[in-house]
Amino acid sequence: MRILDPHIHMTSRTTDDYRAMRDAGVRAVVEPAFWLGQPRTSPGSFHDYFDALLGWEPYRAAQYGIRHHCAIALNPKEANDPRCAPVLDDLPRYLAKDGVVAVGEIGFDAMTAAEEHAFTVQLALAREHGLPALVHTPHRDKAAGTARTLDIVRADGIDPGTVAVDHLNEVTAPMVAATGCWMGFSIYPDTKMTPERMVRILQEHGTARILVNSAADWGHSDPLLTRDTALAMLAAGFTDDDVDQVLWRNPVEFYGQSGRLDLGPDAAARAEESFAGNSVRRGGS
Repeated sequence: MRILDPHIHMTSRTTDDYRAMRDAGVRAVVEPAFWLGQPRTSPGSFHDYFDALLGWEPYRAAQYGIRHHCAIALNPKEANDPRCAPVLDDLPRYLAKDGVVAVGEIGFDAMTAAEEHAFTVQLALAREHGLPALVHTPHRDKAAGTARTLDIVRADGIDPGTVAVDHLNEVTAPMVAATGCWMGFSIYPDTKMTPERMVRILQEHGTARILVNSAADWGHSDPLLTRDTALAMLAAGFTDDDVDQVLWRNPVEFYGQSGRLDLGPDAAARAEESFAGNSVRRGGS
């Protein structure tokens, strides 16, 4: 089994998670930019964070033979803070970097005017830079948020095949299925989707243009739920090829549109190096 987790926040995870993910079949990840957990107070804090997504985190992942790519954006939650909004002007220089395979997460959190402005600006940046867009749908009033999301995507004119609408469920998946956008699902221990619910959605909608992620973050989450979804698929009668399509080939196809997805065999080649003079190695190991 090989897994590319297309949406996971490894900044909030431990090195033990990387080890367990490797053992479970995870060979690559994409980490979208998201909120810090407490308010950021200036664009400078985003700059340091983006630099970490492009440097330190790929180094840390390489210790365990995992390829790390990222998506860069002003996330919806922080788009409401006027101290953070100026980072929109800084995004083009980050979106030009090799390790960036998408613009994201963008979209809605509370469905405010500020979020909509940031969403439209960043969709345009995705088009201009030839990058896919990873879109966050709100946790509250999700159906209305998804409908508004799709309206904005249509109005922008971006190729829907380069847009993944994420955090879907049984109600919102049919809204996205006919649009040409990719459908994204986050598997969580207590909220969002479970492996069993995900299997039922796959039985209804098929395996094409579907992305399954763990989105593991600061709260109660599990970076191995992609593997658990694969096992649930097999138990329900899906084939090994179906699992490979959903957990590997689909995210490779989606992020491969960036032209920057690097899945070569030397993911662990950097494991002997330090990054900026720092190492995660301790005790000479």
